[in-house]
Amino acid sequence: MRFAEAVARIERAGSFAELGDGEAAYRAYAKAVHPDAVTDAQSATANRAFAQLSKLYEQRSRRVAVGDIADLVADPKGLLKIPRSPADSDLMEAEAVALKALRDKGDPKYRAYAPRLIDSYLHEDGERKRRRVNVLERLDGFVPLSVIGARRDPRDVAWMWRRLLVGLGWAHRAGVVHGAVLEEHVLIHPEQHGVALVDWCYSATRVKAVVAKRRDAYPPEVLQDKTAGPATDIYMATGLMTRLMQDPPKALRRFADGCSYDKPRMRPQDAWRLLGELDDILHSLYGPRTFRPFVI
Repeated sequence: MRFAEAVARIERAGSFAELGDGEAAYRAYAKAVHPDAVTDAQSATANRAFAQLSKLYEQRSRRVAVGDIADLVADPKGLLKIPRSPADSDLMEAEAVALKALRDKGDPKYRAYAPRLIDSYLHEDGERKRRRVNVLERLDGFVPLSVIGARRDPRDVAWMWRRLLVGLGWAHRAGVVHGAVLEEHVLIHPEQHGVALVDWCYSATRVKAVVAKRRDAYPPEVLQDKTAGPATDIYMATGLMTRLMQDPPKALRRFADGCSYDKPRMRPQDAWRLLGELDDILHSLYGPRTFRPFVI
């Protein structure tokens, strides 16, 4: 690899994944831009490129997860959420605004239903491209619903559904819509039966983006009109919960159907009131609530 080409690629990269995968890619770039292997005229550029390469590689080793539009990187302060494209900085800003609103307007009793925003700032890379970076509280012990698999016993899904409605009701009372209640964005703590909503980047009443691979999970108002509201979150939460269940009882199917009409005005608008209806159905099906251990 030629020096100029390697420098250009390193300076363009927002993460090491854009350069390649693994130690072999790092060695190839390091060989091309190492300060000891270039001319005096190239020395300053090589030093800058090598430092950036080392930083990207170090971040790769601390990468916790790869999201729809951003990487999550471990940091002493929390998790750094770094968009891979500078063009997605507006979505990072939307997340910061939503989490601040939950902090300032939401009932603190329900604070555990979303990660805490520690900081949000603009970072400028070597090409002077700016990215909005959010620093988030790390939720230890939580895993996304995307890893637990579908076809679960409805009694296991019931506690997730209940807590998801609590979290959504809390957000809606604070004037915040999540906008993307999907498998990757709902975390559970299996032992403690905890639920947390993450990735608030899509939070808005005017939709700026959707998760392309989950397009079929969105209601019509998002795909056709680019609008979202509490009924949008209820529709998506219902779809998510029913996708997880194996052979849901008829009563739960009817309940889900009532939350899944095409027109948002025909759906329930109040997640907390809906929780009361769900509790009545669950009690009629399974009797008084008991703690049911959950194993992934």
